[in-house]
Amino acid sequence: MADTTTPSPELPWRSAAPIPVRPVKPTATSRSVVTPRIPMAEPHPSVPGGRFRPSAYVGEAVPFTVTAFREGHDRIGVNLRLFSPSGDESLHRLSPLNDGFDRWSVLVAPLEQGVWRFRFEAYADDFATWEHAAEIKIAAGIDTALMREMGAQLLDRARGEKKRPGTDKDVLYEAARALRDTDTHDDVALQIVRDPGIAEIFAARPLMGLVSIGRDAEVLVERERAGVGAWYEFFPRSEGATRVADGSVVSGTFRTAIDRLPGVAAMGFDVLYLPPIHPIGQTNRKGPNNTLVTEPGDPGSPWAIGGAAGGHDTVHPDLGTLDDFRAFVSAARENGVEVALDLALQASPDHPWVTAHPEWFTTLPDGSIAFAENPPKKYQDIYPVNFDNDPEGIRAEVLRIIRHWIAQGVTIFRVDNPHTKPLQFWEWLIATVSADEPDAVFLAEAFTRPAPLQGLAMAGFQQSYTYFTWRNTKQELEEFLSGLAHETADFLRPNLFVNTPDILTEYLQFGGRPAYKIRAAIAATAAPTYGVYAGYELFENVARPGSEENIDNEKYEYKFRDWEGAEAAGDSLAPYLRMLNAARRAHPALRQLRNLSVHWSDDDSILVYSKHLDAALSPTGHSDTIIVVANVDPHSARESTVHLDTTVWGVEPGTSYDVEDLVTGQVWTWADHNFVRLDAFAEPVHILHVKENR
Repeated sequence: MADTTTPSPELPWRSAAPIPVRPVKPTATSRSVVTPRIPMAEPHPSVPGGRFRPSAYVGEAVPFTVTAFREGHDRIGVNLRLFSPSGDESLHRLSPLNDGFDRWSVLVAPLEQGVWRFRFEAYADDFATWEHAAEIKIAAGIDTALMREMGAQLLDRARGEKKRPGTDKDVLYEAARALRDTDTHDDVALQIVRDPGIAEIFAARPLMGLVSIGRDAEVLVERERAGVGAWYEFFPRSEGATRVADGSVVSGTFRTAIDRLPGVAAMGFDVLYLPPIHPIGQTNRKGPNNTLVTEPGDPGSPWAIGGAAGGHDTVHPDLGTLDDFRAFVSAARENGVEVALDLALQASPDHPWVTAHPEWFTTLPDGSIAFAENPPKKYQDIYPVNFDNDPEGIRAEVLRIIRHWIAQGVTIFRVDNPHTKPLQFWEWLIATVSADEPDAVFLAEAFTRPAPLQGLAMAGFQQSYTYFTWRNTKQELEEFLSGLAHETADFLRPNLFVNTPDILTEYLQFGGRPAYKIRAAIAATAAPTYGVYAGYELFENVARPGSEENIDNEKYEYKFRDWEGAEAAGDSLAPYLRMLNAARRAHPALRQLRNLSVHWSDDDSILVYSKHLDAALSPTGHSDTIIVVANVDPHSARESTVHLDTTVWGVEPGTSYDVEDLVTGQVWTWADHNFVRLDAFAEPVHILHVKENR
């Protein structure tokens, strides 16, 4: 393969530290013993336990890190050798983190979907070892003749390498000659040791000894949508629903819901998630506000799936036909929006499964079928599936259902309560579906304990809900967001939904409109994937007494909303959401997860973090830096000094630079310590683009 030193659009990767690709000749012991000559440990990306494969998405800046060291004080170097799915090979230089733990790292952004292979290669850096010793000894007048001759021999050795450029060989020849010349003063010899041009020659092609090769590993790179997206959720039955003269409601349909698509797209959302679109059971149908009493015309919960019209492979007759659904998916695509379907593996008592496959449910001693329960809650309109009685039959049926919807143009599935189903089932299902449809994306509604939440991600779920909705204080958010970006990012991708039909937190209930801005701004900037449930932009914040969900919940009835009227009256958050999504599209740093850095403020309610992407890793070819400063107290105006580690984006401390607030358009000159005032009742969040360095 030809040497390549700079990434180009034709290459399947971006990297800030590419070096010429060349084969290595491992030492005799590098693969014959457990520990190579230069030990390496804790390679990343990786998944705890080593059983599952880590993952990334196309364009994600992935930190490849490893612990590497050797005995004594001699210097080493570490490379990453990457093999793309199509067979391209590339080599990347790692830099020491200088953290006291012998960690080395390099960022690479893979651009090709599929399974990548990688390994780390450590080596003795003979020139760096001599350079370090010569710098000290020649300056101190210790063993100067010996150090000069050792250096000359190294330069001769490098000059003898066949692939060295001729211009480099000329420089090395003159430097070696000068080191050996007794007329060359030690001060001049020291200048040769410190010569940046010679250092660059050896940086490009180090003198490598004791080459040690780590174990091969893999990382699965999935399509960009698996890690980047702005999600919007609505109930199609509410979009276009009409109330007639007798007070009854005529359901909206897929055809009427098409009219809402331009509005969703105009806000900048690129994934539209639909709750279950299947027939709803009549038995024990839930009425308004989750009551057990229904009136004629009550639509019931879409999650009580199945009735006389069919089950999971059928659309609700009120919504239209399968042709209507396909037309809806096509119209969404024309608006730049992908449709995500809900996958809820449960059944109403009227589902065809109940009579055709009673073994798929749990029969109690009295002969009845067990309802779904989360004590003290009981879901009388739902039977949970028992995955142990006929696992092969259930697997075949679920796979058939998913393939059916993929055939209708859907490749994104939001999975309801996956933590209540066996993990091995999900591992099998996602792997089987992905083998035929690598673009498939599964989002886990995993509001559960850390172990099962992370287990689902390891087993293959591309995205997961998290406990973001309940992390509201500065301290909570600093810890939570840092953990997502740096502790679990090799296998878990968060989707920071700000609300759902089931979740209306106290923060939103009592924080007023400022709370809605704050939560949306943090969700949209802290992670590359976030979501909003319809009604958020209308500040719907009234809860059913004693609960954390909206009163008159849309799960059990139709909702009538005047989107255009609210925005015309200045009573909508849609313009703010539009601004957030425009910022996400314009700034590639916001489409990354692992690049979040938390900074400091003097106020316990002022959260500060930045997201930076180097030019070499950016699709635009330009570096991109965003600083977010948020007043997380929706009831106050706060003043504080924020303290920034500007070296994160390459600015020396004390240096000034210009920032533009993407919220207001204002421009300020900042440095590493800056005064801010954030009034929750005006603009509670700064989203600052670092415009230039001075």
